[in-house]
Amino acid sequence: MNRNKYGFICVVAVTMLMLASGCGMRTRVITPDSEEYESIPLFAQCLIEAYPNEIVGYADNHLVWNDGTTLLYDDGLDKSVQEMLEEGDNEDMSYWLYTNVIEPFNDAGRIRNDLLFKKMYGETEYNMEKNLTTIVWCPTLVNKTVRITTVNGVDRQLQKVSDELDAHPEWRPYLEGISTINWRVVAGTNRMSAHAFGIAIDIGVSESNYWRLDYPEADENDTIAYRNTFPLELVEVFERHGFIWGGRWYHYDTMHFEYRPEILLYRQKMARE
Repeated sequence: MNRNKYGFICVVAVTMLMLASGCGMRTRVITPDSEEYESIPLFAQCLIEAYPNEIVGYADNHLVWNDGTTLLYDDGLDKSVQEMLEEGDNEDMSYWLYTNVIEPFNDAGRIRNDLLFKKMYGETEYNMEKNLTTIVWCPTLVNKTVRITTVNGVDRQLQKVSDELDAHPEWRPYLEGISTINWRVVAGTNRMSAHAFGIAIDIGVSESNYWRLDYPEADENDTIAYRNTFPLELVEVFERHGFIWGGRWYHYDTMHFEYRPEILLYRQKMARE
């Protein structure tokens, strides 16, 4: 089915559900085809465009899902950075801009709304695992089978990354030591890891740097020096296919890549503003 047609059908259904349930939303659902689309928050546009099979529109400060449910976009609360990291809403995820320059305390992508990701990828470990498939990672250079989610076509994007990287034997040390799925929280926190949703991959562990290991006495408010050995050309392969890199964070994690196309879309849109 044509995506636009699919989105239109979903939006009609959602609008009818809103009216029937008396949920109080009087504004019609705004979709990418709507004349008002440019009036909704820029990052909300990025979420809709990054995940078109999941999020079909925006209405009254809510993201509208393809099953007729909604999720608050911006709670309007004035939060500290730590509060956004621990309990960020969807709007908070745009607090930092993903850049090629390491800026003090800029961790674009580390703020994640757990409700959003659980809705897309699975509320529980059992539900998440139902969406998994396997791919062979770099069959020539590494030849290891890994599990990854099929939701949002993440598996297809990772396959494209693998195909490109497999043609670079000079990067072999960075392509080995791979891991993906792990239903857990981020080390030292209570918030879910991207690995719990099947959208993240760690590679080249022996060649990597992680701020918590390099500075075991530091916390997220401390000043640290940046460390990295990963080739930027390798990183750019991932970014071309929707993955952001933990090595662009001030609190760096250079082995880490996660599928976050909305973060990359936001950078593109901000560059045009």
